[in-house]
Amino acid sequence: MRESADDADLEIRVLYIDDDETLALRLKENLARHGFAVEWAQDGAAGLKRIAKGGIDAVVIDHLLQNETGLDVLPQVMALPDHPPVIYATASEDTGIAVAALKAGADDYVLKGNSRDYFDLLAATLEQGLERARFRRETAEAQEVIRQQRDRAEMLLAEVNHRIANSLGLVGALIRMQSSLTTDQVAIDALHETQMRINAIASVHRRLYNSRQIGTVQLDEYVENLLRELETSIRDDKRPHRIVLTARQMDLPTDKVVTLGLIVSELVTNAFKYAYDEGVEGEIRVIVEQAGEQLRLVVEDDGAGFDHSSPAKGTGLGTKILTAMAASLKSELTYDPDHRGTRAILIFSTD
Repeated sequence: MRESADDADLEIRVLYIDDDETLALRLKENLARHGFAVEWAQDGAAGLKRIAKGGIDAVVIDHLLQNETGLDVLPQVMALPDHPPVIYATASEDTGIAVAALKAGADDYVLKGNSRDYFDLLAATLEQGLERARFRRETAEAQEVIRQQRDRAEMLLAEVNHRIANSLGLVGALIRMQSSLTTDQVAIDALHETQMRINAIASVHRRLYNSRQIGTVQLDEYVENLLRELETSIRDDKRPHRIVLTARQMDLPTDKVVTLGLIVSELVTNAFKYAYDEGVEGEIRVIVEQAGEQLRLVVEDDGAGFDHSSPAKGTGLGTKILTAMAASLKSELTYDPDHRGTRAILIFSTD
């Protein structure tokens, strides 16, 4: 318990709301021994007015007042901003009163008396109530600091994603400029594919920046945006194909989205280039579905099909990328031999 102090600023100021002035004087005298400075209010209105002025550390409310009960006053105290802790005093042994007071917001209650033991008990109860109030206040302050730090971290992360997306966009633009100055068609195709791979990664960071998400990306929106960019970039008179996406809304960790985006980009690009004859319009279907803890990606077409065990067309870099990306997801890309055309299937855990 607190020692009494000469300096009034060090005393804990307690407001006692009761219509019994004699008991209020005795309480003031006895609590002074424990370092409390007691002020008295004879009814709820006077008590609320005093609390509103500030400087009250704790409140003791008696149950039976002249024209009201403490249960009428207590909710009004709780409604005040930054209200002090409240101890409810009742002479009744009816536990229902104590329960009602606790439910209304009182920190604790005491059975009212007129002995020194009662005043000592009330002092101890006040100390405990003040300690709980201090803990709540410090917890709220700590949570506010955490919230501010989290907001700042989110802002910084968003800025990082924005800068990465812009930098990758610049790299893609430089590659596009380089391809326009190149006459070798093989080199042009390689640069074009590299640009699409960079765009697939940049799109993830743009999505993170715009959504302000931390660590996850809404997969269906990302894939839809990626396929729209691919279709715009690749579709021409020789390859007038269209892409159809089937995907439900789901979030996926950022690293898995980057990997999945590269896989989708490679498979769709291959389908555009090799599935159908020049000038023949075809459909490329991308299906993303979740089954429990696993995600299933299907990219299929109704074109000529190919033997994936035969030597790769072009440089073979696309095949190596697909194999490496699937392995990073602890999975393997498989092909449905019974499908007309080509159907690539990837199943991996979303954990």
